[in-house]
Amino acid sequence: MIFNLFGGRKRTTDAKAVVTGAGSGIGRSFALELARRGGEVICADIDADRAAETVGLIDRLWTGKGHAVQCDVSDRSAIELLAKQAQDVFGGPPTLVINNAGVGIGGKPVGDIGFDDWDWALGINLWGVVYGCEVFTPILRKAGRGGIINVASAAGFAAAPSMAAYNVSKAGVMSLSETLAAELDGTDITVTVLCPTFVKTNVFQDGRITPGSMNLSQQLARWTGLSADNVAARTLNAHDDGRLYVVPQLDATVIWHLKRHFPSLYVRGAGLLGRLLPEN
Repeated sequence: MIFNLFGGRKRTTDAKAVVTGAGSGIGRSFALELARRGGEVICADIDADRAAETVGLIDRLWTGKGHAVQCDVSDRSAIELLAKQAQDVFGGPPTLVINNAGVGIGGKPVGDIGFDDWDWALGINLWGVVYGCEVFTPILRKAGRGGIINVASAAGFAAAPSMAAYNVSKAGVMSLSETLAAELDGTDITVTVLCPTFVKTNVFQDGRITPGSMNLSQQLARWTGLSADNVAARTLNAHDDGRLYVVPQLDATVIWHLKRHFPSLYVRGAGLLGRLLPEN
C-alpha cells in the first residue's frame, strides 16, 4: 500500500477511475498510468474502437483492468449514462473522475471563427467538463471521498490571438475547477486542473485548426512539448499531493507569471505575436 506525505492512501493507486477521451493522447496515458498503479479504469471515448485499443493495451501491459465505453461528452444524457455504467461496473461510486476529452481549434480571429466552430469547441471542451462535474460531483459527495481532474490548458490563461474558441473553453474549465475546489474545501474530495502548453498528441490532426497554425503547433510540440505519458504521471502525482493547479512545463509557468505581474505588457506582446503568426 502506498501513502502520501499526509499519511493517507494515494488516491491514484488502485483507483476506480473514469477517464473521458481515453482513446488517445493524454486520456490514453491517464488510463494506462492508472492501470499501472493497479486501478480499474473505464475508458470512455467518442470513438469506440480507440477506447477498445486502450483497453487492449491495459490488458497487455498492466495488472489493472480496463472497460471500453463509447461516450460523446457533449451529450448530457451520454454522461449521465456513463455515470450509471461506472457504478454498475465498479459496484459502487468511482474514486476518480478525469474529464479529459477535448478538441483543438484555432487559426482564425474573432469574427471569422463562425458559430458552428464555437458550438463545436465549447460543446466538447467546456460543456463536456461541465456535464462531467455536474453529474459526478453529487456521486462523490454522497460517497464522502474521491477526486476530480479536469484537463484545461495554458490557453485558459495565455489568451493567445487566433485561438479564441479554444481559449474561452479552457478558461471556463479553469474557472469551473477553481469554483468546485472552493465548494469542496473541507471535504475528502480533491480537485485538480491540468494546464499544459504543447503535448505530443494527435489533437492537431483531429481538430479544426488552419494549416498554418497546425504546422506551427506541431513544430512547437516537437521543440518544447512533453510526452502525454509524462504529463499524465505528473498530474496524477500532483493530485495525490492535493494540488489544485498542474502547470507541467516551463513555458506555461513563465506565461502564468508574466500575465499576472505585467498584464499590459503581456497583452501588447501577445498582439505582436499574433501579427507574426501565419494567417492560414
